[in-house]
Amino acid sequence: MSDPLLSVEGLRTHFHTDEGTVKAVDGVSFEVSRGETVCLVGESGSGKTVACESITKLVPSPPGEIVDGRVTFDGDDLTDRPPSGLTGVRGGRIAHVFQNPQGALDPVYSIGAQIVEAIQLHDDASDGAARERAIGLLERVGIPEAGSRFDEYPHEFSGGMKQRVVIAMALAGEPDLLIADEPTTALDVTTQAGILDLLNDIKAERDMAILFVTHDLGVVAEIADRVVVFYAGKVMERGGVHAVFETPAHPYTQALFRCLPGRGERETIGGSFPDPTDPLDGCRFHPRCPHAIEVCTEGDQPPLEPVDADHTASCVFHGEGYDAAAIREGAASAARSTAARTDRTGSARTGDRSDAAGSAGRTDGGRSATEDDR
Repeated sequence: MSDPLLSVEGLRTHFHTDEGTVKAVDGVSFEVSRGETVCLVGESGSGKTVACESITKLVPSPPGEIVDGRVTFDGDDLTDRPPSGLTGVRGGRIAHVFQNPQGALDPVYSIGAQIVEAIQLHDDASDGAARERAIGLLERVGIPEAGSRFDEYPHEFSGGMKQRVVIAMALAGEPDLLIADEPTTALDVTTQAGILDLLNDIKAERDMAILFVTHDLGVVAEIADRVVVFYAGKVMERGGVHAVFETPAHPYTQALFRCLPGRGERETIGGSFPDPTDPLDGCRFHPRCPHAIEVCTEGDQPPLEPVDADHTASCVFHGEGYDAAAIREGAASAARSTAARTDRTGSARTGDRSDAAGSAGRTDGGRSATEDDR
């Protein structure tokens, strides 16, 4: 097997505040290979966004600080590079699409001018050549009448169209890795499905890798090859999308699936999210876990133990001397909840993608951008 395109090992990113040190990312590791989509999943505040911003050192300092860990991209160690030393990588080979497209676009410049700027930042292109490329990118991401809309401003575009513009800007540097941080969260379900189609198509065309941040498991089923489950700055579970959806191995992952709307009454996860300034001993999830035993409250977060091929979970019940049968019923229950969950239009169904244990159904039939997006 070839080396991964991106390797993150033992990453720790802290924020120093008046209330104490927030350990937002506390020793996480994951990999992304060429041409695959890896989804980081978890509740808000679990460390997904901070982990992604740490890769290219976008974490504001102060108060943020990357205190430990190693980031390797295409065999190049980025760990000790200062932010100024990442110019050729950040926005070029690694591009970001952020949560809020309105905040990513400057309201006083036309969208065409902003894409041209992104192109010329990474390529010595003339104004005319950059304009032509920018129009081509707008067309590629599904902006109708791209040539005439080139000189329009962000306020003249809908939320879905603004997100397409931001994706066009990210593609300007022809990246090998696209980091997409909840790019569909604020969009209606039909526009959301169009954006997911677009990202899948671009990934296939360019053999590009995608690191996708979301809390929406329906989106994960649509787009992921592999899944990394975050909780309170730690990785709870990692594995292929098939394995994680069909046999979720950590009680937290199982709880996430049971929270999905389905044919029965939707559950919630009891208890409270832990204080990030005062991390718990043992498993971070143990106060909310129905299977927790005394050993779960001691020491460090349990190591990621093998569940199956390319599937690991940070749970003592998967370790030597413990019986994973104690949590298998939770996995079966979660899988049943997944199979019965509603799609993004709200109707209960087993989804179209059986290889992801009944994925959320597409709502647009694979369409491209339409006037509805405008």
